[in-house]
Amino acid sequence: MSGHVVVEADGGSRGNPGPAGYGAVVLDPGGDVLAERQGGLGTATNNVAEYTGLVEGLRAAAELAARTVDVRMDSKLVVEQMSGRWRIKNEVLRPLAAQAAELASRFDTVTYTWIPRGRNTRADALANEAMDEQAGLGAGKAEPAPAQPARPEAGQPEGRAATEPSGQGELFTDREPGPPAATAATAAAAWSGAVGAPTRLYLLRHGQTAMSIDRRYSGRQDVDLTERGVWQAGAAAKRLAALCADRDDAGRATVLSSPLRRAVRTAEAVTGQLGGSVGTHAGLRETDFGDWDGLTFGEASERDPALHGAWLGDSTVRPPGGESFDEVHERVAATLDELVAGYAGQEVVVVSHVTPIKTMLRIALAAGSSVLYRMHLDPASISIVEFYPDGNASVRLVNDTSHLS
Repeated sequence: MSGHVVVEADGGSRGNPGPAGYGAVVLDPGGDVLAERQGGLGTATNNVAEYTGLVEGLRAAAELAARTVDVRMDSKLVVEQMSGRWRIKNEVLRPLAAQAAELASRFDTVTYTWIPRGRNTRADALANEAMDEQAGLGAGKAEPAPAQPARPEAGQPEGRAATEPSGQGELFTDREPGPPAATAATAAAAWSGAVGAPTRLYLLRHGQTAMSIDRRYSGRQDVDLTERGVWQAGAAAKRLAALCADRDDAGRATVLSSPLRRAVRTAEAVTGQLGGSVGTHAGLRETDFGDWDGLTFGEASERDPALHGAWLGDSTVRPPGGESFDEVHERVAATLDELVAGYAGQEVVVVSHVTPIKTMLRIALAAGSSVLYRMHLDPASISIVEFYPDGNASVRLVNDTSHLS
């Protein structure tokens, strides 16, 4: 056997915590399977299962007398922590990380590489089999709920999306640990009376465009980012990666975008940090400003003075050939219902435009339409809101641009 092997490892939990299992595969450089490991862990978290998969994969490699090991995992958290770029904040994970480090010390060289979930199918399948067994699933049993690491792509509610990043972790090295996600959610629920695990939405407005510089109405026109807009998108992406890393299920946020180019390009910067791919949803597109699209405030007011004046204070009024704010509210509310139901208890980065983001915040605040006219959102700003399954909501951040300074 060659002294050089590849270890692919994975783990998951149906509930986080819930019935958990791990899987690991040892391969030779040509891709032939040398060893497989899998097992159930009873009730455990995703991260515990992922670390256990790593430990068992390294143990199997040691039994094969390997000298050089390339570890490949779709867990950003494990890869970044074992590479030394992120601190290990969770006390439960530290013994597992120490065990993995001790096993790694037996080899001449160990490298850790993040790979998309779609390239980790062997270990993923073993982990899922172990989770099924722990959940008591078999012939005649109900279909399992997806493991919590799963993040479906748009249009694929049953799939597991590759959502961990291949990006750098140096931004996180000296960050102080924040409260675990469950703790923060529980604290918010205690004040509001909310019940259940919330869906956390990171609402990101796209970066600067030429039309935003000129303060022109920019609705359905498919304009691109400026050079500064590209920079803003990158800065926001790094901030979002840091925000996600401060939570227990680090790096697993799904990224959904308006289909318009300025939003998609901003979303692509986010997946460059978090991994995975960008899903689009038509419900996240900007207001259709109709004949005012491309005009400045003054130009629209001069063109249609009475209508423009009425539009500024009445959400039922449509721009000529366009869409009223009430109509935007209706489609955004339907989109929001889909997100909260489809990503229950999960994290979603929503890359959109001024009106849809304001509308989601309005819904969270249970406010009237007047809030649309009293709220400002800068390009590449981040807002955070949590929606609970019982209908409650908690707004945590609005129009944050600290990452742009």
